[in-house]
Amino acid sequence: MTDQTTRRFARPLVAVAALLGLLAGAAAVYVRETRSGNGAGGETAAADCAAAQATVGRITPLLKGQVAAMAPQMPRPLPPLSFTNAEGKPQDLSAFAGKTLLVNLWATWCVPCREEMPALDALQRDMGDDRFQVLAVNIDMGGDEKPKAFLDEIGVKALALNRDASMGVFNTLKKEGLAFGLPATFLVDPKGCLLSAMNGPAAWDSPDAKALIAAVKGI
Repeated sequence: MTDQTTRRFARPLVAVAALLGLLAGAAAVYVRETRSGNGAGGETAAADCAAAQATVGRITPLLKGQVAAMAPQMPRPLPPLSFTNAEGKPQDLSAFAGKTLLVNLWATWCVPCREEMPALDALQRDMGDDRFQVLAVNIDMGGDEKPKAFLDEIGVKALALNRDASMGVFNTLKKEGLAFGLPATFLVDPKGCLLSAMNGPAAWDSPDAKALIAAVKGI
C-alpha cells in the first residue's frame, strides 16, 4: 500500500477517533455531574436529569429545518450561571425553576446576534408565559448603555436586558464544552436540565422553532 493510500484511509479513522473521544468526554462530564453534589439534593438533581433523557428523545425529531443546528445533549444540570437582571439585581437560573428556558448569550459586537435578536424577541412575545421564557444574557463588558441602545435600535421589546459584564457565564459554559462563540443557545427544562445546545444563529420565530418550544412546553 502506498503512503498516499495510507494517508487517504488514515484521515477518516482519525476523524472517527476524534468523534468517539468527544462522545466519551460528554459521557464523562455527565457522570461527573450526576455523581457530584452532596447528600439528597445532589442525588435528586441527578435523578431529575436522568429522567429528562426521555424528553430529549421526544424532541430530537423536531431539531430540523431552521433549528437543525440544535444538538441534543445528554441531560445534566447546568453549572451555576450568575448575572444581573433588568433591575440590576443578582440572579441565577434557580430563579426560573419550573420554566422551560431558551438561554441565549449575545453581545452588541456580534453580527449574527444582531440578525437573530428580533427572532428571539418574537418568540418570547408569541410563546413566553409562565411555562416558557427566552432568557437572553448580554455579555458586553462595561455599562448598560450600549446594550440598551442596541436593543432599542433593533426594536426589541419583549426581551429583558439580563447582563454579565464579567463574561463569567460564557467562560463557564466554554469550560463545559458548550459555548464556542456567539450567539450560543441552550434549551433547559423546568428542572434546570440541559436538553439541547447550539452555537450560531437560528430563525427562532420560524414554525420549526415554535414547534420545538411547543413540544417542550407540552411535556
